[in-house]
Amino acid sequence: MLSENRAERNQMEYFCIDSFVPEDHLLRKIDEAVDFRKIYEIVSDLYCHNNGRPSVDPVVLFKIVFIQHLYGIPSLRRTCESRQDRNRRKSSTARILLL
Repeated sequence: MLSENRAERNQMEYFCIDSFVPEDHLLRKIDEAVDFRKIYEIVSDLYCHNNGRPSVDPVVLFKIVFIQHLYGIPSLRRTCESRQDRNRRKSSTARILLL
């Protein structure tokens, strides 16, 4: 029997990112070993502090490029798409487990 549950479409889901990344994952080890705050010091002269549009966090940009190099992903678009796909699959799996 096919049933539709339209009432659940407007629900929000909160979850902790840490619960999706294993404790021994390579990226966790890199995050613990590298002080990414140094990037702010390196790029601070390249940003205007009193006008212009808000910037994307330079640490986020660096991490995206780093992940591209580490995993051999050829483009920024693919990096973001693969991250979104993984997040969708994980949240769908979590949602299925909670039902």
